[in-house]
Amino acid sequence: MTRIKRGYIARRRRTKIRLFASSFRGAHSRLTRTVTQQKIRALASAYRDRGRQKRNFRHLWIARINAVIRYNKVYYSYSRFIHNLSKRQLLLNRKILAQIAILNRNCLYIISNEIIK
Repeated sequence: MTRIKRGYIARRRRTKIRLFASSFRGAHSRLTRTVTQQKIRALASAYRDRGRQKRNFRHLWIARINAVIRYNKVYYSYSRFIHNLSKRQLLLNRKILAQIAILNRNCLYIISNEIIK
């Protein structure tokens, strides 16, 4: 019986997976079975942490705004500040408010004084 040479499709698939895991340590970058498991795990973690990153940044922005508001006793609490912002229909999101709070506190104080009036 003659020897059959297999195609390159499986090898190409494995090298593609290995290129993805080339920065992993030890067997996680060398052995095909563990490489595929680690790829699945890495992609699942990346998907999960994209949502978590948005959540973490929102926490950070809220903490920054709250700290600046309470520091100079401009306003009593963050929740009242946001409530009155929405009541006055000032469309500033938390990211922009946090940048204003860090870079230009006087501007945030002016905004909060306008809300109080």
